[in-house]
Amino acid sequence: MTQDNTPNVESLKLKRKSRLLEMHFDNGDTYQLSCEMLRVYSPSAEVHGHGNPVLVTHKKNVNISAIEPVGNYAVKIVFDDGHDTGLFSWKVLHDLATHQVELWEKYLARLRAAKASREPLIDMAVKYHK
Repeated sequence: MTQDNTPNVESLKLKRKSRLLEMHFDNGDTYQLSCEMLRVYSPSAEVHGHGNPVLVTHKKNVNISAIEPVGNYAVKIVFDDGHDTGLFSWKVLHDLATHQVELWEKYLARLRAAKASREPLIDMAVKYHK
């Protein structure tokens, strides 16, 4: 555990077909977050702006193309839409995982208020090969 009692990530498993990132923490907890949720709640300056978070739209089918470790405290997630500037610390991942229901409802409410959409602008069929 970190100094603020946030559990550390022990392992990450990307499930490309279902667009889910499975996280195992050192306290025994396991969570799954959708790639879309990770993308729309990216901790990057691009998304968070200067205290005024940007509403990220059209990311329903976004996936993760790479996960790069950053020391022993975070990962850099590279999304297939080109976004790659957010550093997801263990605390950020844990907070997103443990509050995902409320955060998702807030996101959907913001989309409705802005008359925006989760649907991709261009529907793409992407196949991943091992």
